[in-house]
Amino acid sequence: MKSITKPDHMGRRIAAIIRHGDYQQIADSPSALQPYPLNVKGEQQAATAATTIEQLLLENQWQLVPTIDSSQQLRGWQSAHIILTALSANGQQNLQIESFDALAERSTGAAANLTTAQIRTVIENDPRYPELPQGWKSDSRFRLPLQGAESLLEAGLRVARHLSQRLSTLPIQEQEQEQEQDQLKLFVGHGAAFRHAAYHLGVLKFSQIAKLSMYHCTPILLEQQSDDCWRQIGGEWKIRNAGSEYRD
Repeated sequence: MKSITKPDHMGRRIAAIIRHGDYQQIADSPSALQPYPLNVKGEQQAATAATTIEQLLLENQWQLVPTIDSSQQLRGWQSAHIILTALSANGQQNLQIESFDALAERSTGAAANLTTAQIRTVIENDPRYPELPQGWKSDSRFRLPLQGAESLLEAGLRVARHLSQRLSTLPIQEQEQEQEQDQLKLFVGHGAAFRHAAYHLGVLKFSQIAKLSMYHCTPILLEQQSDDCWRQIGGEWKIRNAGSEYRD
């Protein structure tokens, strides 16, 4: 990965947003609160992520923020733990994981962990609600009419606020040199919520959200600038194939 030139100002604050590794997902179900672990492929993906992060730190002389933020879902925590274990083995010190509700995927509320067919049946059998629209699962603005549900945009705003707040409140480093060292903070969560967060942060256009996905455990680097504007400085989004299954 090409080294990223550091500009002549106070140290930068950079978020690495990382989608969890592949896991034992229920087929045809919105993945929000599924409690299942990574599969072998997902574990390997998380180990590869640690190698990528180690290269970034070395090539750019970034300082790793010791607290890794993860979602509460097991697949998010496991991915973060594998990354932490590998980085610790390579000399990173005092690393810890802190889990947050704010980094969860879009919630389907009372329909959590039901399949899409089951959710449609629930709505059809409730006289208060109209029939679900086609493509509701991937519609950024749509929210199921069920207690606790949220839209993808709402989930993205929740995540965006978390990223902004956590980077904004990083402590100023106490060191002799005039320039503060660039800091990299890891956030392990979920693809759709991260994509919609990137939209709220001004990194993606709304029209791009549905066209993109995230590779499992492949960091995308977002820099928080002094005016709380954000820009992408590294990593690649996955291009979603037309007609592909929406599995974030």
